[in-house]
Amino acid sequence: MPQKKRILVVEDDRALARVLRDNLTFDGFEVEWVANGSLAEAKVSALNPDLVVLDITLPGRDGFEICGALRQRGRVPILMLTARGQKADKLKGLDLGADDYMTKPFDLEEFLARVRAVLRRTRPSYDAVTLGAVTVDFISQTARHSGNNLHLTHREFEILQYLAERPGQVVERSVLLRELWGYKQTPFTRLVDNAIARLRKKIEPDIHQPQFIHTVRGDGYTLTPEGRTFVPAS
Repeated sequence: MPQKKRILVVEDDRALARVLRDNLTFDGFEVEWVANGSLAEAKVSALNPDLVVLDITLPGRDGFEICGALRQRGRVPILMLTARGQKADKLKGLDLGADDYMTKPFDLEEFLARVRAVLRRTRPSYDAVTLGAVTVDFISQTARHSGNNLHLTHREFEILQYLAERPGQVVERSVLLRELWGYKQTPFTRLVDNAIARLRKKIEPDIHQPQFIHTVRGDGYTLTPEGRTFVPAS
């Protein structure tokens, strides 16, 4: 069974947040909610959501500030919500990196359709990925290197697919432990690092200078399918 897409709602209107949470949950998403803008960035780090639904007017930090901060860190999709209807506010949100923008009040069916559309555009489901001479098919669970069969374990397929669905985005070790190994708490373990090391031996031309799976010290790992040096955002 595929994992549910995870959505973080950042909204200080409790009644609206409850409506959004209930409708998104009914639509098949896993939903969490924070009401204070100052908590949003830390919650994104802990949750690693597939989408952030972000209000603009918030206590603590406003949505524009949060949107800019999230964009510096990676490509988490953002759908902005606001009671403001001015064109300048909409353009500011989009210029800061929001993927879509809705003005309150809005129709819930349209909201759900926008959520699904943003997820399709920004985080497609990957059936396969090509990494230089290596081709990995996630549907058939097969891999080939220069035309020859390449043995990958089930866990290695899972790691590659999880990273491939988030190209260029830093995925923290704790997230991989939770999502792929099933740990609810983060133990002190090198399970992820050891698994990545074994995977690199199979797919990287030079394990000392990785082209595809990059370590982001203190954070986790990122995948660049096109093969390049990864430079984290400052």
